[in-house]
Amino acid sequence: MSDLPPATTDLRALLESAEAAAPTQAVEVVTHALADMVGARQVSFLIADLSGRAVVRFGQTGALDARNRETLQLDGTAYEQVLRTQQADLSRLGDGAQLILPVTDRGDAIGLLELLLPDYPTEQVVADVVAAAHALAYIVVANRRHTDLFEWGQRSTPFSLAAEIQRRLLPSSFTCEAGQFTVSAWMEPASSVGGDTFDYVLGEDALQLSITDAAGHDVAAALLATLLVGSLRNGRRGGLTLLEQACGANDALAAHSTVGQFVTGQLVRIDLHSRSATIVNASHPFPLRLRGGRVEEIELDIDLPFGIEEGRSYRLQEFPIAPGDRIVFLTDGMLERNAAEVDVAEVLAGSGDLHPREVVRALGAAVLRATGGELRDDATVMCLDWYGGPPRPRDSSGGASRLRASP
Repeated sequence: MSDLPPATTDLRALLESAEAAAPTQAVEVVTHALADMVGARQVSFLIADLSGRAVVRFGQTGALDARNRETLQLDGTAYEQVLRTQQADLSRLGDGAQLILPVTDRGDAIGLLELLLPDYPTEQVVADVVAAAHALAYIVVANRRHTDLFEWGQRSTPFSLAAEIQRRLLPSSFTCEAGQFTVSAWMEPASSVGGDTFDYVLGEDALQLSITDAAGHDVAAALLATLLVGSLRNGRRGGLTLLEQACGANDALAAHSTVGQFVTGQLVRIDLHSRSATIVNASHPFPLRLRGGRVEEIELDIDLPFGIEEGRSYRLQEFPIAPGDRIVFLTDGMLERNAAEVDVAEVLAGSGDLHPREVVRALGAAVLRATGGELRDDATVMCLDWYGGPPRPRDSSGGASRLRASP
């Protein structure tokens, strides 16, 4: 099934209006047009905060007012339910109704669309608004390349310079759904940024993943992470093999960093046709696998961290993966002393019914609770659900997969 919403006449006009508007006004234009289309009293776009625990309203008509910014905590609200389940919430409100829908692209929960309607809507009206909400996801993705408006709206607290550098190293979307897999990642940053990163990229033939942890804190760690991630991406985009990417990144770190600076990490490549996987393990914590209700570590051979010794070779290891596996990669911030009360394996064992997007957030929230919010190091986790089978389209509705895929 196509991931694009139906191209009705009204929806086409809505998209054309957004395209004609300035990037900073595209959402406002869409919410005004949608209000006219369905006769809504009020239409708001609420963007998901970077903390994952709040949404920020882009005004009653779409505009984000720096002087009157409304941040809504998610805990226990209908907003949280819609974001987590990706299902619309329709409730009566006086003589009318409140309709809240997810704004999502390939499983990446960007935010919510909220409408206050004068009458209880028909099924057709709800279907039209669902399509509009999905279209809004594309509009946000397209326009945030050209403005800081959306990024600013997602920030409930100021960023340090190190945090700003670190954020630029992460993929623009933390979740990706496909026919063969879903991958999602999350980071709980320490007050003194520790240099964690994660990355993924989908090619025609393979999915590549990485998770890394640069030694140190603050700007020095962020710069070290920048050097590593930049080298990995440059090698990958230059057509190097996974092993060549690892060796090239190691040499780049050794050549351009000082003694004692290093990065641990894991690089993974899954061939989408043979459905086999390989991994490079540079002194990083072992991944965890949930298979058949049982959680176990995936033990790997251990090579030196990146940057210790120029010219060092790395081993390309087979990575055991089977349809139905849920695999979690993590940094040592998830395991450090003041997070020791978190039983990651126990949380993972109870996560079978959760979307990977919710698995990583649940693990991040558990670490925050255990540490009282005082992390000594970044805590980063990446969850891969591998469905297997041949490359194929995913079955989706409104930007989110309908069901967990099967081989």
